[in-house]
Amino acid sequence: EILAFPLTPGNTSDVSVADILSKGITGNLYGDKGYISEKLGKKFMDRGLQLFTNLKSKMKNTFMNLRNKVLLRKRAIIETVNDQRKNISQIEYTRHRSISNFLVNTLCAIAAYMRQPKKPCIKMSDKESLKLVVC
Repeated sequence: EILAFPLTPGNTSDVSVADILSKGITGNLYGDKGYISEKLGKKFMDRGLQLFTNLKSKMKNTFMNLRNKVLLRKRAIIETVNDQRKNISQIEYTRHRSISNFLVNTLCAIAAYMRQPKKPCIKMSDKESLKLVVC
């Protein structure tokens, strides 16, 4: 499900929006290497949110349990939401002539995605599920 979304200019960094998007959420957060920041990690930990990312090449290896490692690999499923918005809902980005046209297009895209009966989900093989249970 879509929990939150911001409308930002194209030159806005994902990292600067992550703090806003994660308000009111607790648990685990899976991101790419771009989200590695001591300041951001501390903010998340203070709120009860744990950030999991892959390591950059010169970073020390840290322990990560198998469940989080598997879920970090499945992170690409989240990226398919935008693809579905464009292809399945047949809503394409166009140059909007007015702000109201842009807002209507954006809200229709989100509504169309939310009404889909089958949304992307994280599927694990029996082996992966069994490993998670054993750990």
